[in-house]
Amino acid sequence: MFELPALPYDYNALEPYIDKETMMLHHNMHHKAYVDNLNKALEGNEKLLNSNIEEILSDFNIIPEGIRQAVINNGGGHTNHSFFWKIMTSPKDNPTKPDGKLKEDIDSTFGSFDKFKEEFSTKAMTIFGSGWAFLILTKDKKLVLKRHSFQNSPLSHGNIPILTIDVWEHAYYLKYHNRRADYVAAWWNIVNWPYVERLYLESLKKT
Repeated sequence: MFELPALPYDYNALEPYIDKETMMLHHNMHHKAYVDNLNKALEGNEKLLNSNIEEILSDFNIIPEGIRQAVINNGGGHTNHSFFWKIMTSPKDNPTKPDGKLKEDIDSTFGSFDKFKEEFSTKAMTIFGSGWAFLILTKDKKLVLKRHSFQNSPLSHGNIPILTIDVWEHAYYLKYHNRRADYVAAWWNIVNWPYVERLYLESLKKT
């Protein structure tokens, strides 16, 4: 059975940029619903229930056709959220930009970190409806920005997520209402760049 992972920080740790009430609702209700529905869809399929969700999403052919879309939707929701929690941290003493090889490669790919932020934010703002903006590492070790609607995962296309922002309304509506741009701008203050940098270096070794 898949389980709801604990947050790596307190519910109020991301304030003032993301409030405690939003984090409790987002984690305890929305993420939990994806986990519960994923387990329900896979009920009786012990092999998949004991598999790694990343492996499942990387090969749709191993999912029985009758439950495939439910697993894609809810497995994607579980995976995307589990990743999202990790790439955020308390703004206290948190660096506001990456360092080392990640910074070098962002500068090389996008021209500068500021241009990267602008392009990433534009991706997040131009998602129609609900979805996610991702910085991904492709199979040929290129950094690329992608929009994914609903709960679709980059893993399903053979890509490794390096950074993401959730722009479903439940991620920001309590505090920012319909002001997605304000939420996206605030979110940059809580990106856990040391974690993202480590993930990037580890991912380069895998590709």
